[in-house]
Amino acid sequence: MELVILLFLFVFATLYYLKKGDSLYKFIIDGANVVYDKYAPFSYKTIREKVKDLGQNYTVKDYTIQLCLFGGGAFIVSYLYFYSIIVSLVYVVAAISLIPYLQYLRCKRIYSEFIFEQVQVYTTNTIMEFQTTQSFVKALEGVYGSGVLQDPVLADVKIMIDMAYQNGVIDESIEYMNERYDFYMTRNMHQLFLQITKEGSRDSNDVLENMLQDIDTLVEGVYRDRMDRANFHRQFLTYGFMLYLLIMLVQYLLQVETYRELLKDNLVVVILHIIVISNSYFLVSGEKYYNENVGAE
Repeated sequence: MELVILLFLFVFATLYYLKKGDSLYKFIIDGANVVYDKYAPFSYKTIREKVKDLGQNYTVKDYTIQLCLFGGGAFIVSYLYFYSIIVSLVYVVAAISLIPYLQYLRCKRIYSEFIFEQVQVYTTNTIMEFQTTQSFVKALEGVYGSGVLQDPVLADVKIMIDMAYQNGVIDESIEYMNERYDFYMTRNMHQLFLQITKEGSRDSNDVLENMLQDIDTLVEGVYRDRMDRANFHRQFLTYGFMLYLLIMLVQYLLQVETYRELLKDNLVVVILHIIVISNSYFLVSGEKYYNENVGAE
C-alpha cells in the first residue's frame, strides 16, 4: 500500500508541474546547466552543441520520460528487493544521477557517427574532384566550396588549403588531417595522393575508382554493423532488466512472508545489495561499450 501511495504522489506531482509549464523540469535543468557549464570539459561542450545542431538533443518530454522511468523503475525494483522506502529512495537518487552520464555517452556516439559520415563525404568528394582537376589542392577547394561538409571537418579542410598554399607542398596538410581524423580511408586516400603528387601517375583514374569502391564497401559494412549493434543493444537491455525481476521468481518460490523474514538477516541484505549493484554495473558497462565503441572502422 505504501508503494502504491508513493507512486501515485510521484505521478501526480510530475503531471502537476508539467501542467504548470514544465516548471519542475526547468528548475532541475537550469540547476544542472549551472554545474555543467562550470565543470564539463570543453570537448564535451562542443559535442553537445553539435548534437543540438543536428536536432538530436533530448526534448523536455524525453527528459521527463527518462526521469520517470529511471526513478520509478529504481523505486519499484529496489522495493521488491528490500521492502524499505528509505533504501528505495536512495536507489532512486542513484538511478536519476546516472541520466547525465548516459546522455554524455549518447552524445559522444552521435558525434562519432556524424564525424565518420563527414569523413566519408570528404574522402569521396575529394577523389571525385581530383579526377576532374588533377590537383589535390584544387580538389580540396572544390569540396570546401561545394557545401557538402559541415564543421568541424569543413574548418579543417580550410586549414589544409591554407597550409598547402603557405608551405607549397601538401605533406603538412595531410599530416594535420590524418592526426585529426585517424580513419583507414582517410590515411589511405592521403597516401595515394602523396604518391600521385610526388611520383606522378598517367593512369590514376582506375586507382581512384577502386578506392571509391573500397570506401563504399567500408561504409556499407559500418552501417550494417550499426544495425546489428542496435539490435543486440535492445536484446542486452531486455536481458539486463529481466535479471532484476528474478527476485519476483524467488519470492514466488519462497512466499513473500518467508522472503521478508530473510531480510532481517544482515548478510542476506548485503548479498541483495551486491546483486543489485552488480547488475546495474553490468547494464551501465554495456551502455558505455555500445556508445563508445561505435565500430567506425
